[in-house]
Amino acid sequence: MVDLRFDVEGVEAESFSASPLLLFSLRIVNVVPRLRVQNILLTCQIRIEPACRSYSDDEKERLVELFGEPDRWGQTLHSFLWANSSVSIPGFERETRIRLPAPCTRDFSIASAKYFYGLRDGTAPLNFLFSGAVFYRDDSGALQIAQIPWSQEAPFRMPATVWQELMKIHYPDGDWIRLGHETFERLYRYKRRKALLTWEDVLEDLLETTTKDRAQ
Repeated sequence: MVDLRFDVEGVEAESFSASPLLLFSLRIVNVVPRLRVQNILLTCQIRIEPACRSYSDDEKERLVELFGEPDRWGQTLHSFLWANSSVSIPGFERETRIRLPAPCTRDFSIASAKYFYGLRDGTAPLNFLFSGAVFYRDDSGALQIAQIPWSQEAPFRMPATVWQELMKIHYPDGDWIRLGHETFERLYRYKRRKALLTWEDVLEDLLETTTKDRAQ
């Protein structure tokens, strides 16, 4: 029976995609090369493992919304899903390398965006969980199919700068915030009433007003 091993060797930002996308370099080894792999329909769940690294005081402050106060992190730093990825892999004998896509977002209502944004340096600990189907030829040449066991996984420590550089490519001039329709309408009325030119002016005006109120 065919036996595969998976290893994540690197990652790079895709510069020409319509939306933010990271490409992971995945090496796949066929432990039984006499059984030629015809095709793999691979599914991968990419999870973030926040408990597998330490955090600076600045990072702890930036991650409070995601994990709560640092004195509770012993109970709150749980593994969570970042992305699901699927790819079809052509045939090979001993080993092959592919690029596994992982979509990213700057939407701060999504946990992965909050986490990656909170990291100032170092690496983001990830775990890749593989599943799917592999088609191969047995010793008699007959076509066979086998399921990739859920035990197949590969850890990888992604440099935090990779995500930061990807966001600079797609959002070079700033960030965006998703608002509910009612909140947007209230802000829009405020913008018109104050005769403010940009949305940044609106937020600056509101923040300045709040700061003055707290100082009084």
